[in-house]
Amino acid sequence: MTLTTKPTVQREPEPDVATPRLRTRLRRNRFWIVAAVFAVGIALVLMFATRGASIDAALLSPGNQTPNGGRALAQVLRQEGVTVTETTTLDATLEAVEDTDSTVLLFDPSGLLDASQLERLSVADAALVVVTPRAAALRTLFPGVSFAGSSDTADVLSSDCGDPTAERAGTVTGGWTLYTTTDADAERCFTADGGGSAVVTQADGARVLLGSADALTNDVIDRAGNAALALGLLGSTEQLVWYLPSLADVPVTGPPSLDELTPSWVAGVTGTVVVTAILAMFWRGRRFGPLVIEDLPVAVRASETMEGRARLYQRSGNRQRALDALRIGTVSRLAVAAGLSRHASVVEVADTVAGLAGLDPRHVRSVLLDAVPTSDADLVSLSDHLLDLEAAVARATDLTGRNHP
Repeated sequence: MTLTTKPTVQREPEPDVATPRLRTRLRRNRFWIVAAVFAVGIALVLMFATRGASIDAALLSPGNQTPNGGRALAQVLRQEGVTVTETTTLDATLEAVEDTDSTVLLFDPSGLLDASQLERLSVADAALVVVTPRAAALRTLFPGVSFAGSSDTADVLSSDCGDPTAERAGTVTGGWTLYTTTDADAERCFTADGGGSAVVTQADGARVLLGSADALTNDVIDRAGNAALALGLLGSTEQLVWYLPSLADVPVTGPPSLDELTPSWVAGVTGTVVVTAILAMFWRGRRFGPLVIEDLPVAVRASETMEGRARLYQRSGNRQRALDALRIGTVSRLAVAAGLSRHASVVEVADTVAGLAGLDPRHVRSVLLDAVPTSDADLVSLSDHLLDLEAAVARATDLTGRNHP
């Protein structure tokens, strides 16, 4: 008896896959290319726009080109042959003045240096010009000198002293802090009507107190005799060390550390406890035994697993995967029924089944291998064909005739 065949679903020809050309790839990635170019452009604009962000803007800094900087004075000193060295720490300053005829310009408006640091600086082998010091620095570096008010920015002060540098300058302007001193040997220059002086020089000339930072800035240095005074005080040696203290000079202070708070006996006791615990673990510890295999108290029926997978295939619309699962089981059973090896290929099984059942080999191969379902109806039809093939082989191999209709 021959098997009545049903319409089969023919495999659709696979489209040719061509390698995408460069133009195609560029068109597909056009958005990301434009975004990358835009980001690079923004980065370049920001880079050029912020090039000046790192310009030195510190008050009275020799590299500051703004009106409150000291670049103009530093440049003139360099043109006069003076080596201008900028430092921001006390150690660097002391190192710079070693074995060199130097003058140190100290400007510390924030009062970062303490008394001990100021003492170290005062004993250095260098002339010291201190600009508008705070009260603590004034007491340390200039004993007997005290504040005596200030002059107006528009006031012009005359030298009125015997100091050659002050006499060459003649007059100064720009707003000055005024000082008075109890030291009769100190030289007081540019004295205002109230009796306070803008410049105080110790008797030995090693230290000079300068009462105005504005007079040294780029904006005011060219007024009256400010430039002559600054060049005379700062350009008399081979090197000028321009010292602007920074936070690196501030001593690091804070609460005591854990080591400082911990008693000395804690380390020994802790080590003893740790060693004892390790020895106790080796003494009383037990190794884990072999793994014990225990059957779960729940038995899952095969039908439930099959139905679960079927629902997953249905939900995802993966008809090909579902059909392949059915084909694998059918091919295995057909190979056993036809007496073939379990390593036989699907083509060998299809040809053998076609010969036993007297079916068209192309139809059998299509059912077992080639057909692709495109709908649920196609999937059901192909599953029926698989059942028909098994039934046909069972009848062909049944020698008792019990499977024949």
